Amino acid sequence: MIRIIDYGVGNLFSLRSSLRAIGIDADYTGNPAEIRKADKLILPGVGAFRDAREALRSTGLDRVVQEEAGKGKPLMGICLGMQMLFDRSYEYGEYEGLGLIPGEIVPMEGRIPKDLPIPHIGWNELMLKQPSPLMKNTANGDYVYFVHSYYAETPAEYVIATTDYGVEMTAAVQKDNVSGCQFHPEKSSEVGLSILKAFCEL
Repeated sequence: MIRIIDYGVGNLFSLRSSLRAIGIDADYTGNPAEIRKADKLILPGVGAFRDAREALRSTGLDRVVQEEAGKGKPLMGICLGMQMLFDRSYEYGEYEGLGLIPGEIVPMEGRIPKDLPIPHIGWNELMLKQPSPLMKNTANGDYVYFVHSYYAETPAEYVIATTDYGVEMTAAVQKDNVSGCQFHPEKSSEVGLSILKAFCEL
């Protein structure tokens, strides 16, 4: 049983629709008991890091996510959900993340060429860095869909894919049972569906 964590800031409908397109019946829930019963968890997210982190904290779901991941349950973060897996973010201040993967979320501004627009919106190719079950159906050079202004800086051992947007940026990560995609697999056509399918098969 797969559950999408509902804490008020995720793109829930399109994610659930994508999972159903590959034959996975995954509902969303903010109920801690339902989250604990799930075999696998997906943490979505859109918007500002501070607001999303506060939404998790105010409901107590931050502790639930940390505890379930600590038990070895597969957890996948998507876009802002991936960013919250890290130690901290510097989006309009400094905010603590869930601390499940070492690293920080930093702004593109000042790090990418000035002629590139921020946010980074659109299709970019993946550069696979190391084998990962999450990318077992994905080829080097496959295109996926991004919408973001910040990205993760994390040790190379956790980076399973990057993308080039003036600089090489983290696109997907994995540390043991915790994984994440900066891009939106639910908006990335067949490539994205193949990544969701790979997660569901963990």
